[in-house]
Amino acid sequence: MIRVGIVGASGYAGGELIRLLVGHEGVNITVLVSRTHAGKPVAQVYPGYYGYDLPHFQELSVAELADRCDLLFVAAPSGAAWPWIEDLISMNPEIKIIDIGSDLRLKDPLLYQEWYGYVHGAPELLCESVYGLTELYAEDISNARLVANPGCYPTATILAFAPLVRFGVVRMNSIIVNALSGVSGAGRTVGQGYHFPECNENMRAYGLLRHRHIPEIEQELTAIARIGGHDEAVNLSFTPHLVPLNRGILVTGYADFRDLGVSLETSGLTEVYESFYEGKKFVRILPPAEIPQTKAVAGSNYCDISVRVDERTGRVLVMSAIDNLVKGAAGQALQNMNLMFGEPDDKGLTSAPLWP
Repeated sequence: MIRVGIVGASGYAGGELIRLLVGHEGVNITVLVSRTHAGKPVAQVYPGYYGYDLPHFQELSVAELADRCDLLFVAAPSGAAWPWIEDLISMNPEIKIIDIGSDLRLKDPLLYQEWYGYVHGAPELLCESVYGLTELYAEDISNARLVANPGCYPTATILAFAPLVRFGVVRMNSIIVNALSGVSGAGRTVGQGYHFPECNENMRAYGLLRHRHIPEIEQELTAIARIGGHDEAVNLSFTPHLVPLNRGILVTGYADFRDLGVSLETSGLTEVYESFYEGKKFVRILPPAEIPQTKAVAGSNYCDISVRVDERTGRVLVMSAIDNLVKGAAGQALQNMNLMFGEPDDKGLTSAPLWP
C-alpha cells in the first residue's frame, strides 16, 4: 500500500484528491493536513464523506510527515510549499512529492519574483522537478521524485496548442487565448468577488495582461516547439474570465498559420491532433461537428479538444474543455502518482463524466 498524505487537504483540490483516492486500490491515506480545520473529522468539512474511514484533519510537523508518507501531495498557497518540500526531502530523501500549487512549475526562479511577488529560495528544486503533464512527459514523471502539477488554465491551453507548436504550424507570437473558469478555480478562500450575489448571473475578465499562468504556458509551449526543432519562443496573449459555474474550464484559442506552402483543412488538422495524442486515453479529439463543453467532462479526467481551420482569415481556432478540479488538479496529480509508482496512469480515474 502506498502511504499517501495531503497538505492543504481541506481546500477544493485537496477535497477532490480525497474523493479520487478513496476509490483507488493500493492507496492508504495516512495524513490529512489542515491548519484551519485541525482536529475536525473530514465529514464536518465535506459532508459527503460521512461514514468513510478517513483520518481527521490535523496539523503535523515536517518530521512527522516525512516519517508517515511514501508520497505527499502539497496543495499550499504560492510561496508556502517550497520550504516544506526542501525540509521533507532533507529528512526523507526517498519521499515522493507532487506539488499541486505553483512552487515547482517555473524553471527560472526570477520569474517567481516577477509574476508571483516572492523570492523563490530553492532553485535546486526547480532544476530537479518534472513538469507533470502526463500526456507529454510520462517517462520523466515515472522516474521523478518531485513533480510540478500543472495549473488548470495551463493544462487546458498547453494540450490545445501542443500539436500546433510541435509541428510549427502556427506563428509562435500570434497565439491568443480566451479562457473561462468556474468559481472553484479560485480556491476555497473567501473573497468578495466570489460571493454568490457577485458572481451569479455575471461574467468578468480578470488578471488582464499579467495573469500568473502566462509564464508557465509560454515556458512549456516553447519547450514543445524546440523539441520539434523550432528555435523560437512562444509569446501569447492570455485573458481569463470568471463564469458562474461550480467547476470547469473552457479555452478558445486562435493563432495565425505559417506560410507552409500547403493548404490546410479542418479534417487534416484533426488527423494531426489524433495522431499526436494517439494512446493518450484522457485526451479526446472531437470530430469537426462536435464542440467541447464543460458539462461533457465534469467530474472526469478528460480533456476534450476540437480544432478548426478558418480559411477566411488564415487562422486556426482550437477549443478545449476540462474539469478544473480533476484534469486541472487532483486527477492529473493522481495520474502522476500512478506513474511514479509504476502503475497505469488511469488507475482510479476511469469514472465517466457526470451528466447532467
